[in-house]
Amino acid sequence: MTRFATVLFSLAVIGAASAAPAEKRSTTREGRGTWYDTGLGACGWNNVNSDTVIALSPSVYSGGSHCGQTVTVTNVVTGAKATGTVADECPGCGPNDIDMTPGLFQQLGSLDEGVLTVSWTL
Repeated sequence: MTRFATVLFSLAVIGAASAAPAEKRSTTREGRGTWYDTGLGACGWNNVNSDTVIALSPSVYSGGSHCGQTVTVTNVVTGAKATGTVADECPGCGPNDIDMTPGLFQQLGSLDEGVLTVSWTL
């Protein structure tokens, strides 16, 4: 009986440990930030240029696993910060690059700049 109780207790401890939620880790990257005219995004939502939407590179977009997640973006040169929502994929972006709607890009710099060095956290 004691052995049964020990096994039962061990299983309960293992079950409780495996039921604990996984810690969400954020990743900060640095790369190029560009802007684009939007429309129907890869996540399936219609977006407009005034939205604060981010498109991720194919390797980070990962089949849409980040759709709807909030991203904090910082202009590395000026320190300006803004937040946007992942709603699209950027086929031409490198792994650390993001494409932004004008509404988001303008919170970080002028559209005339075209390309910013940004850090972003997902």
